[in-house]
Amino acid sequence: MNRLLALALAVLVHTLTLAFVAVGLWTAYVNSGLLIGWLFGGLLVAIGWMLRPRLSTGLPADAEVLDRSAAPELYGLAERVADRVGVPRPHRVAVRDLDPRTRYLRTGPRRTPTLTVGLPLWLALSPRQRVTMLAAACAETPSAEEVVVDGALSTLAEWREALLGAAPLRVREEAQTKVTAASLTAEHPGTGYEVAGLLGRAIGRVLGGPVLLVEYVLTRLARSDEGRRRRRREERALRAVPAADLAELEALAAGGRYLAPMQAAALRGESVASIRAGALDRVLPGDGVRTSAPGAQVLGSAESDRIDEELERHYDRAVRGFGLIS
Repeated sequence: MNRLLALALAVLVHTLTLAFVAVGLWTAYVNSGLLIGWLFGGLLVAIGWMLRPRLSTGLPADAEVLDRSAAPELYGLAERVADRVGVPRPHRVAVRDLDPRTRYLRTGPRRTPTLTVGLPLWLALSPRQRVTMLAAACAETPSAEEVVVDGALSTLAEWREALLGAAPLRVREEAQTKVTAASLTAEHPGTGYEVAGLLGRAIGRVLGGPVLLVEYVLTRLARSDEGRRRRRREERALRAVPAADLAELEALAAGGRYLAPMQAAALRGESVASIRAGALDRVLPGDGVRTSAPGAQVLGSAESDRIDEELERHYDRAVRGFGLIS
């Protein structure tokens, strides 16, 4: 029930956004001979554009996109895991030096599937755990329903900021303070800017009340559906890896116990190969050999080694910055 209510409310928010654009275009068309018609129509279209749902994200500033020709093994692994999980194959694969997280993103206006690999954790994982890491990232891809609801929440956040978040310009406030202080009279009449600002904030608070109410209700409905979202992500990930591997990776990443020894080794000036060998000794059981490798059919040791060769230059750069990770 909550799921349907959230979806209906989100569709209503998107319909209102489209209404601004439609009314703006209609106004400009009907009054094409009048300047005021073009101005008012353009204003409505601009409001609709400002309130559009943010369906994609930009690539992180520190991410470096790899050419497919320079990393064919990594691209192939990403595609095999994406196929198993049931999401579109990533068109781009990028690496991040200091962020341990691996994420599956939709970037740019065309919502291009992009996989960003966090090198600090990636360097410390066995081939099996690397497959698990990619599967967990791909499983985070939101469903169409979640995109609709999350987009409506972003639209409501834009409404809230526009109506309630606006404040007088600091420069104008400072200028007004100086004028008042320099005035010879005890009282200084308010300027048109102050009156307009006060009127605008009053209107914003009146219109902002319903916006806050709708945002509160939709947020509560989305949170109540979080359990189902989590189960859906787990079910997707389980198509590629067993539940025990997911739990193991989650514990390793959450504890961060893999990082301190790697940082210490980097400070001692050890090579990337030595740092990785030490990390594998810590994450693999017993003598470092796993008798059964659930991820072997997706990524074997030889393929994993070739990926390391493809990323060698990026590892060298990342290791030099490990001391900056907290």
